[in-house]
Amino acid sequence: MNFEEVLGFVSGLLQFIVAGYALRLNRIFGTARVGWSLFWAFLLLALLHFIQSVTSFNNGALMGSEIEVVYALISLLLLTGMVHIETLLRERLRAEQAEKRLRDGLEFMVKEKTAHMAKAIENLQLEIAERKKAEAQISEQARLLELAHDAIRVCDMEDRVLYWNRGAERIYGWTAAEAVGRKMAELLPKDTFNTLKYEEAGKTILETGTWQGEFTTRTKSGEEVVVEARWTLVRDEQGIPKSILGISNDITEKKRFETQFLRAQRMENIGTLASGIAHDLNNILTPLLMSVQVLKEKNADSDGKKLLESLEANVQRGASLVKQVLTFGRGMEGERVLLNPRHIAREIKQIVDETFPKSVEFELHCPSDLWTIIGNGTQLHQVLLNLCVNARDAMPNGGRLSVQIANVTVDESYAARKLEARPGPYVVITVTDTGTGIPKEIQERIFDPFFTTKAPGKGTGLGLSTTLAIVKSHDGFINCYSERGKGAVFKVYFPAHPTAAEEKPAADSRLPRGHNELVLVVDDEEPILNLAQNVLKRFGYRVLLAANGVEAVALYARRQKEVNAVIIDMVMPVMGGPATITALKAINPNIKIIGSSGLASKDGLAKAEDAGIRHFIPKPYTAEIMLNVLREALREDRPR
Repeated sequence: MNFEEVLGFVSGLLQFIVAGYALRLNRIFGTARVGWSLFWAFLLLALLHFIQSVTSFNNGALMGSEIEVVYALISLLLLTGMVHIETLLRERLRAEQAEKRLRDGLEFMVKEKTAHMAKAIENLQLEIAERKKAEAQISEQARLLELAHDAIRVCDMEDRVLYWNRGAERIYGWTAAEAVGRKMAELLPKDTFNTLKYEEAGKTILETGTWQGEFTTRTKSGEEVVVEARWTLVRDEQGIPKSILGISNDITEKKRFETQFLRAQRMENIGTLASGIAHDLNNILTPLLMSVQVLKEKNADSDGKKLLESLEANVQRGASLVKQVLTFGRGMEGERVLLNPRHIAREIKQIVDETFPKSVEFELHCPSDLWTIIGNGTQLHQVLLNLCVNARDAMPNGGRLSVQIANVTVDESYAARKLEARPGPYVVITVTDTGTGIPKEIQERIFDPFFTTKAPGKGTGLGLSTTLAIVKSHDGFINCYSERGKGAVFKVYFPAHPTAAEEKPAADSRLPRGHNELVLVVDDEEPILNLAQNVLKRFGYRVLLAANGVEAVALYARRQKEVNAVIIDMVMPVMGGPATITALKAINPNIKIIGSSGLASKDGLAKAEDAGIRHFIPKPYTAEIMLNVLREALREDRPR
């Protein structure tokens, strides 16, 4: 084999290698367009070259060695290029793989971030929904705060108002626009605002976090109100105080009702004590009154009679004072009839004209169509006289005293504000004076028993308390309006009956005499027994005396056929009046009994009626009263 043959064989072999490499590139990189094109080109070239080589070898005439060299060089160049292409393709493949990994990584990250964003969006939507719900709740709470009846306000630590609801506007009179930004001390008048108490409350809330108490202040319009306040200290997240929440409610009406209730309770307690000693006082005064009347008949000396009259007047004054105590304490009931207050007012006018100083101008305004009152004339007379006397004493230098009587109808709205009032018709008696007035700080005490602003010896302190007791016993009530130096106005309300009253004829004032009837007098007070015996004998009666119920029953059992009537004290030791009456009625159911007691109250009369007594003598009594009641009892054929 010569050189040309070897060269041709090498050239063909290179071409086959190139074609195989092209096929490898196609298999490895999948570049069909490059790999397959080179493969088929070089395969065809190699085939042609092989055929040429065989032909040339056999014939020795187709191509020379130069062609073989060219083929070999081309094959080497192609092989080198293909190696370079393989390198480039491998780098491209790595780049594509890196790109794929990057793309896959990015896709994973995008999916992960998308999932996170979806979760975040879902959480955000939930948070927005919760926030909207919270805002709606806050809005509803704010609306409720505005509708709250209590005054709700928020102040910063410098006591400057930050929030002021409608309840605060309603109680204090300041609008939110006026109050917000101002200090509480600017909104509360200094004349009623207790600065010291407010400062103490501020210290307490800083120490304990809460404070509760009451304040008396004035509204924007000047009306006085009593508020119950509850303060709470509000702190921030770091625990530093940032504001004070205050909730207050108006307890003015509540305090007024409490005052009225406590006053009624206080008067009831004092009344119980007063009525307890009234019986003993009346037992002391009864013999004095009867003794004076007996002495006046026996003593013809003018000087002696004057002394006796003075003594009688003072005893009567003492008896009147005891009656006032009883009236105050137990609401003493007298005979209740249909009365026209116009007649009582005229009697008062006569007394005022005759006894009051001329410097006091008296005016009476009394229409002709007044409604009537069911009540006791003497007690109503006392009410009006007490008020007029107090008005006179309040005008030491003279002034104007006015009494006005009118028909009024109390509606449910007014009755709801006044504890004792009931809706319906009333007769109101208004007593007005231009005197010194009643200081505000003592107005709540003027109806207390024994309370007086008069000089010692000038007043008993029972006038207004007795007046109030009488008015209450008639289901009425009293209002007082007064300011220092501007006089006083008392309005007395009595339940009315829109009918005409018939005047009762005057009773016969002559003292009746007996016709030798036998009267049993039972009393534990010896002076009363002796004087009753003296008076009854002087007026034609025979008398038996008993110091207690046991003696009375024993005497009556022996002489029941002779005894025409029994005068018995309701309160005695050993055997009391009711028990004695029961024992006497067991002996004789038709016995005529007259009860007597210093406890001439509604309860005392009720006890007497329960015991079957139709006639009653309240102590202290005069000989005239005793004789008239005794004659009335004896005139009856038999008891009911």
